[in-house]
Amino acid sequence: MTNTRGALAAMALALMATSAPVLAHAAPAQAWMNTSLSPDQRADLMIAQMTQGEKLTLVSGYFGTDLGAFHAPKGSRDGVAGFVPGIERLGLPPQWQSDAGVGVATQGAAKIKFEKTALPSGLSTTASWNPELAYHGGAMLGAESRASGMNVQLAGGVDLMRDPRNGRNFEYGGEDPLLAGVMVGAQIRGIQSAGVISTVKHYAFNDQETGRTQANALIGDAAGRMSDLLAFEIAIEQSDAGSVMCSYNRLNGDYACENDYLLNHVLKGDWGFKGYVMSDWGATHSTVASANKGLDQETGVGLGQVKPDEYYGSGKLGAAITAGQVPESRLNDMVHRIVRTMFAKGVIDHPVAVAQIDFAADAKVTQADEEQGIVLLKNAGDILPLKATLKRIAIIGAHANVGVLSGGGSAQVYPVGKNAVPGLEPTGWPGPVVYDPSSPMKFIAAQAPGAHVDYAEGHDIAEAAKLAAQSEVAVVFVHLWTAESQDFSISLPGNQDALVAAVAAANPHTIVVVESGGPALMPWADKVAGIAEAWFPGTAGGAAIANVLFGKVDASGRLPATFPRDLSQLVRHDIDGAGLPEDKEFDVHYSEGATVGYKWFDAHHLEPLFPFGYGLSYTHFAYSGLTASNAGGQLTVSFSVKNVGARTGMDVPQVYVSPDAGGWEAPKRLAGFKKVELAPGQSTMVSVVVDPRLLSVYDEAAHGWRQAAGGYKVMLGASARDMKATTSVQLPAQALPASYHPS
Repeated sequence: MTNTRGALAAMALALMATSAPVLAHAAPAQAWMNTSLSPDQRADLMIAQMTQGEKLTLVSGYFGTDLGAFHAPKGSRDGVAGFVPGIERLGLPPQWQSDAGVGVATQGAAKIKFEKTALPSGLSTTASWNPELAYHGGAMLGAESRASGMNVQLAGGVDLMRDPRNGRNFEYGGEDPLLAGVMVGAQIRGIQSAGVISTVKHYAFNDQETGRTQANALIGDAAGRMSDLLAFEIAIEQSDAGSVMCSYNRLNGDYACENDYLLNHVLKGDWGFKGYVMSDWGATHSTVASANKGLDQETGVGLGQVKPDEYYGSGKLGAAITAGQVPESRLNDMVHRIVRTMFAKGVIDHPVAVAQIDFAADAKVTQADEEQGIVLLKNAGDILPLKATLKRIAIIGAHANVGVLSGGGSAQVYPVGKNAVPGLEPTGWPGPVVYDPSSPMKFIAAQAPGAHVDYAEGHDIAEAAKLAAQSEVAVVFVHLWTAESQDFSISLPGNQDALVAAVAAANPHTIVVVESGGPALMPWADKVAGIAEAWFPGTAGGAAIANVLFGKVDASGRLPATFPRDLSQLVRHDIDGAGLPEDKEFDVHYSEGATVGYKWFDAHHLEPLFPFGYGLSYTHFAYSGLTASNAGGQLTVSFSVKNVGARTGMDVPQVYVSPDAGGWEAPKRLAGFKKVELAPGQSTMVSVVVDPRLLSVYDEAAHGWRQAAGGYKVMLGASARDMKATTSVQLPAQALPASYHPS
């Protein structure tokens, strides 16, 4: 991993050096180009030279690519999602904003000509439980952004998985605020290491896509602070993200992009966020309210329903300032946040410029990401890893002969080598459905050179079952495509459940590889020998899947979300707003509060199909020596992990905590984790420092976190339902302000 990090850093520095001379002429004459000054000082110096018109230019951004009758402003670049003009006389470059999350996504006609590397889905990266790996993937994404001429990446998403049917779950980090915040934060930190700005989104409670522009999320302050907002807070702390993107929905009555509580009180007040708030594309609804309640930059002007210069542009914000409706100081604050972020992240000192991309090297980064994100869910009779000496293998379903599935919507990355399966519906928004041209079948065949490998598409179930019966092993690939702007059933579409059941009946050595945007129902789980969750695998997904199936790498992914047995286990049987007219406003009652995911299953004594944190390995691990100590208000948990199996492997020991007196939203919370790689017989000591917010409840009256005095259980587990050891610790009462940040 160290070599990979060094290569990515060298690539980013080289690209910065190549592009830096573009604005080098500005340095000698302009005081704000003095790099020995702080970003805030440099921003103040530059802003002092701006006219009000120039300031207003920076707070309104356009859709950046020609689309239909809309023509992007001069200076934009083909394929970008957003464009904010620069100020050439001051040496301030434009902002070229790219949709992102798993790679550099391009819009409009550019999608057919700009090919980029795709990371696995955000959920797959989170399933690795490896922040260092997430950082590497982010650094690769940031370097490709720079080489694509884009200096703002609209990544990464951290909304919690309150419903597995959310069409954008694949972009996010799962159901737990600690895991999601740490993993997404690490990826954003990696993106920004390349000298580009990255965002945290979609702030906040954009936890379903159905009616996302009409939904009004209802949740209390304490419950929100201990769930979605904590995930955002941790991600921002971990990454120092340059921007936060406010979401489409309303929260407790007010749109997120004009929500004083979210933007001024929590984000900029309690958390001390120094960056800027940009709207999602089309999420701005006012001039005066948005400006006064914390929105720094409207974006997406000119796209679809967003009329040109509707809210901040065409003199509207300037007129509101003249009328005294918006203070001049507020405009200066908006501009300061934007400019200081551009200085802080290297956007001004190291302007981006189009350069060549080493796609082969980047493919290795995304392959390593996917290899650690694949979760082995079942391995009856140790059917996996497959043996290279197999003579006949059946590959069935999901176009596994040519590629692997990706998620749809604005995050769609168009792959090097084109779409492996063009023409699948929907071909329009939020499609097209895209398969990255990395054939699992090809790589499986390469790992069993003496085998006869046959393929059946799976539409003819009898044909597929016949092929399976003639083979030593049958590997069935199933798919569940999801995308932005809508929610999806978590049942496999088409005849896939029947296909798996028929193949399993024909061959007891059946393995199922699931390509999905999140949890999927598996009514056939007890009929097959093996199950691997591969998520949306990315550019090198075929190679990664084959390497895990054949044991070239250990199966080391762990679930970032609970897999339910059926819909009756979900918080809501039906998705709120389903079936309502598109313009009908409705409430979404998050009555579960902070009891999200495994916490819901624990609190209601539900037995999931596969629990949060679960995943199998090709070796075995033992835990010992669990201790917990409290010193200086800091709980430290230590233990030993040993590989007691016969091969090198990776494990993810997980620390959970629970107060003896109860009073939490659920019986226990994830409080820490660590991914470790060990050779056979090797052991290592692990220490985890627990964030005191995870030992506390949020006290609205005190405006802060309150840890109750008393006994606490500290549990060491292999999943949320598999505790290996427990110890106890006495903790004193502790009060922390809402502004608390770990050192």
